[in-house]
Amino acid sequence: MQLLRAPCWYHLSFQSCKSPSITTLLSPAKCLHLSSINCSLQPSKLGNSIWVSHKPSNFSCASTNAASVEASAGTAENDVLTALSQIIDPDFGTDIVSCGFVKDMCIDEALGEVSFRLELTTPACPIKDMFEQRANEVVAALPWVKKVNVTMSAQPAAPIFSEQLPAGLQKISSIIAVSSCKGGVGKSTVAVNLAYTLAGMGARVGIFDADVYGPSLPTMVSPENRLLEMNPEKRTIIPTEYLGVKLVSFGFAGQGRAIMRGPMVSGVINQLLTTTEWGELDYLVIDMPPGTGDIQLTLCQVVPLTAAVIVTTPQKLAFIDVAKGVRMFSKLKVPCVAVVENMCHFDADGKRYYPFGRGSGSQVVQQFGIPHLFDLPIQPTLSASGDTGMPEVVADPQGEVANTFQDLGVCVVQQCAKIRQQVSTAVTYDKSIKAIKVKVPHSDEEFFLHPATVRRNDRSAQSVDEWTGEQKLQYTDVPEDIEPEEIRPMGNYAASITWPDGFSQIAPYDQLQTMERLVDASQPTPVQA
Repeated sequence: MQLLRAPCWYHLSFQSCKSPSITTLLSPAKCLHLSSINCSLQPSKLGNSIWVSHKPSNFSCASTNAASVEASAGTAENDVLTALSQIIDPDFGTDIVSCGFVKDMCIDEALGEVSFRLELTTPACPIKDMFEQRANEVVAALPWVKKVNVTMSAQPAAPIFSEQLPAGLQKISSIIAVSSCKGGVGKSTVAVNLAYTLAGMGARVGIFDADVYGPSLPTMVSPENRLLEMNPEKRTIIPTEYLGVKLVSFGFAGQGRAIMRGPMVSGVINQLLTTTEWGELDYLVIDMPPGTGDIQLTLCQVVPLTAAVIVTTPQKLAFIDVAKGVRMFSKLKVPCVAVVENMCHFDADGKRYYPFGRGSGSQVVQQFGIPHLFDLPIQPTLSASGDTGMPEVVADPQGEVANTFQDLGVCVVQQCAKIRQQVSTAVTYDKSIKAIKVKVPHSDEEFFLHPATVRRNDRSAQSVDEWTGEQKLQYTDVPEDIEPEEIRPMGNYAASITWPDGFSQIAPYDQLQTMERLVDASQPTPVQA
């Protein structure tokens, strides 16, 4: 099947964006609630061709205080939205209006007053103050504006595909694994200090200590209640807290360190993680146990890890183990967003010394393409804070170590936001051309698939016999004009597609990339000699 080129028309793409992507969607009412607008007007492009819509001129949008939304030039709302569109989000590379940040706009032209809310993707946004300041400046610069009232908020914590998760994990926005695959390199120190850095940035944070054999969390923090409690009615675990961060560790279960075989440990970790009442969290930091075996794979498969932070030390031996961990995350489609090289150096007599050599961290960055590297010095206070139960970033929030963790926290926040944005738009359905659009995260390639082709390539047990490999779903079983009812992301590796017959298909990105693609009929076909 080919897509046919049409004249240069616009089409309406109903993909439930947060706000209008242009500034001409205006309300005749004085209050414009942008949070209720669920459509966008934009050209649909594939390569150099522009595709025609079936009905480019008829659409409707629901608004809380307005019955209809009409295009209108030169209005007060248009002035404000145009001014705000000058502010670019550096993470997404587009303006805050297109990002859907502008909500609940209310304008009183007679008094020259403008009020609105900027809803960011996380309360830990490192540039939220800049957004607020710039929003005030650009709107106040309008000649008819006398007063501007900007309020800041953050989107509620919720994963992109909560229905597939255990109840305890359904209100967690991002899950970050801190891993080293080698013991003794300071992984727990990094995990705890990163968590409290994110909390200090305004986020709701939890820590899960996944090391059952040697839990570190009970030593590194000092909660008043050092035992986990059980909710007898729900049969769920209530986490303990320290300085506003929720904590779960086998060490808080009254058992100390576990002496048990691997399968039992995997079950314990699964139970602790998935039956805990985490509530609404912006970030859950998982302190991964050493290694790349059963326990680590169980964790990566049970929970949708958003990203991983790799911890290493300068020695070559540490690099060898870390490399195995990076490869494990790569196979599981978990992006590694930063490398922390611990115990790098110390300063004495005006000189900097590197007692364990140099280059392990930069080698990880270069070999695996991980974008960010952070160095931690050998510092007695950092080690002591891990033994006293007070994280270093809390004990000395202005120190060198805290500054490094602040940079790491900003990196994690920005990278998680980018990943969530990429994942949420990786697989979408364009009704105007009746095609599934695919743009895999961390890839510049964009292509289109025929829905019937995707449905016929399902490899689940319902479509293919697991034992014989016999194809149970026949070609003629799928109508040529079938369309997906819903497409949702599944972690960083696949999309869940619901079809009209009620079947829910899991389509991994790797599989989608191998399917026969729709091509632009306007492009010349190479003639083979």
